[in-house]
Amino acid sequence: MSLRLNRRHFIAGSAGLVAMHPFSVNAATGQAHLRLMETTDLHVHVFPYDYYADKPVDTVGLARTASIIEGVRAESTNSLLLDNGDFLQGNPMGDYIAYERGMKEGDMHPVITAMNTLGFDGSTLGNHEFNYGVSFLMKSVAGAAFPVVSANVVKEMGATPTADTTLVPPYTILEREITDGDGNTAPIKIGLIGFVPPQIMNWDRKHLEGNVQARDIIESARAYVPQMKEQGADIIVALCHSGIGAANAEDGMENAAIPLAAVDGIDAILTGHSHLVFPSSNYDDWAGVDTAAGTIGGKPGVMGGFWGSHMGLVDLLLERDGNSWRVLSHTAEARPISKRNEDRSVTALVEDFAPVLASVQDVHDETLAYVRTAVGKTAAPLHSYFALVADDPSVQIVSNAQMWYIKDQMVGTEYEGLPILSAAAPFKAGGRGGPDYFTDVPEGDVAIKNVADLYLYPNTVRAVKITGAEVKDWLERSAGMFNQVDAGASDATLLNPDFPSYNFDVMDGVTYEIDLTQPSKFDRDGNVINADANRIVNLQYDGAPIDPDQTFIVATNNYRASGGGSFPGAKGDTVIFEGPDTNRDVIVRYIVDQGTVDPKADANWSFKPMPGTSLMFETGPAGAAYADSVAGMKIAPAGTSDSGFALFRIEM
Repeated sequence: MSLRLNRRHFIAGSAGLVAMHPFSVNAATGQAHLRLMETTDLHVHVFPYDYYADKPVDTVGLARTASIIEGVRAESTNSLLLDNGDFLQGNPMGDYIAYERGMKEGDMHPVITAMNTLGFDGSTLGNHEFNYGVSFLMKSVAGAAFPVVSANVVKEMGATPTADTTLVPPYTILEREITDGDGNTAPIKIGLIGFVPPQIMNWDRKHLEGNVQARDIIESARAYVPQMKEQGADIIVALCHSGIGAANAEDGMENAAIPLAAVDGIDAILTGHSHLVFPSSNYDDWAGVDTAAGTIGGKPGVMGGFWGSHMGLVDLLLERDGNSWRVLSHTAEARPISKRNEDRSVTALVEDFAPVLASVQDVHDETLAYVRTAVGKTAAPLHSYFALVADDPSVQIVSNAQMWYIKDQMVGTEYEGLPILSAAAPFKAGGRGGPDYFTDVPEGDVAIKNVADLYLYPNTVRAVKITGAEVKDWLERSAGMFNQVDAGASDATLLNPDFPSYNFDVMDGVTYEIDLTQPSKFDRDGNVINADANRIVNLQYDGAPIDPDQTFIVATNNYRASGGGSFPGAKGDTVIFEGPDTNRDVIVRYIVDQGTVDPKADANWSFKPMPGTSLMFETGPAGAAYADSVAGMKIAPAGTSDSGFALFRIEM
């Protein structure tokens, strides 16, 4: 599974090794091929299974990536398998271990068990490794049969990085025997050094304050890499749990792969954190990278997607230089486990690697029982049948959870004390999904798998800082969901069929009305078409008209905050907090924390009254059971559409 070796030895603290399958490669005398395989952002996805939807899937899972890994090993003489972090948290299996089963001294974490089974040669820490606390992390990695390194997470800060006491070893140097093109073996020392975004001190402040500190990535690299060279490292591989980011170094960068690669002495860089793929067209016009050459900052690099979706592969042709080795040439690619077809269906490209599945089958079964068991209760049904026409419980719980999370994250920051609002949209609201495509969780027990019904996408939580004027325009943009209606109209069609429901943001923390007699200020794509339009009226915060100049924090998701939907105040330049947690995870934590949630819609928004006017809209037939419970609105059934939707009438 690894380089052929005659002795098992590490420098700078590490764990045991595994042997490899030899393979003859086309290298000249004094040359050798070394294949670096990467996984990244596994987030406990060992099985090809969506625990939220409670069904198998073909797009995720280390058990699938393992089949690609085994194929590379079978055709290779010299290879290393490395992980780039974020393995301990990210799906219900991880939460089951952390919140239900727990980790005692000597316990094995299932993802570590799976990684040991596959024979990893090394890993670094990702930011999500800290989500359950330092004690949980250390008990988990104690079972790793491979070194886990991180250079910039520090228990005791010294005058310089090399004087620090790091949480885990900053680096390791693998002493191996490598087979050259003639079949001869020679010693080689391969250095592995790891890095994590220093933003962990914000993201997991409650776990990390007083326990560890984080240094700048580039500062740490510049200190330790020369030390690794002094200890004889022939080549150095940076395990960079950091995105590709900007080309120029700035202190405290979250996404620092390009300036890290530029550090003298680093020969290859494995990246992650961003849940993207490199090389790929995502980075075709990105400054500091070359997708055709597979280089980041001029060095061979790769980013292998997320959740086991890809295996990153860097091929190095090494040349003997006296008693050491140097990189002569290189290639890089990311190999997928599945492909998406033109009709959006998915085709699996590999099968499961059975030993990996077998290694954690028992925990998988326990996780299934966990996601099917109630983690809390709801005192109100969570449905989206009327989410597009009235304040709605399925959106309310998402908004409540986001606000709960962001309030906690703002404590101790410069933004503490600013008013916090929360923006959320209905995802399952009919439309092209059909008359059954609605959220419907009955009152009573809520299981983890129900959260997928509440929040379809793996977005992460973000917060933006905007003005009261931008709050109003954000809502004006959202109000494009509705057609303009003349006062006194009879059975006017309310909903704009070209407006996606995921762009219909409801904002909690303020109250407002929507004046349907006004035209929409924005078109479907967010362009201003009626600059003087004012659909949002009676907009108030804390019982008083909103101050256009007042500053607000808005909890939302990464899609919206980074410009998705082209909302005023959410174009990527107002982000003040990028959470490491998915909105789904936050909802689960909120329900667990509250025990019983009561997300009854509070009717903080409504339509401005239009006496003598009636409106028509479509929803799922099952919504009839909830029609009488919609607060502040008179709704009556009005038949069925040709496409199977139920028609309802609103008397204004």
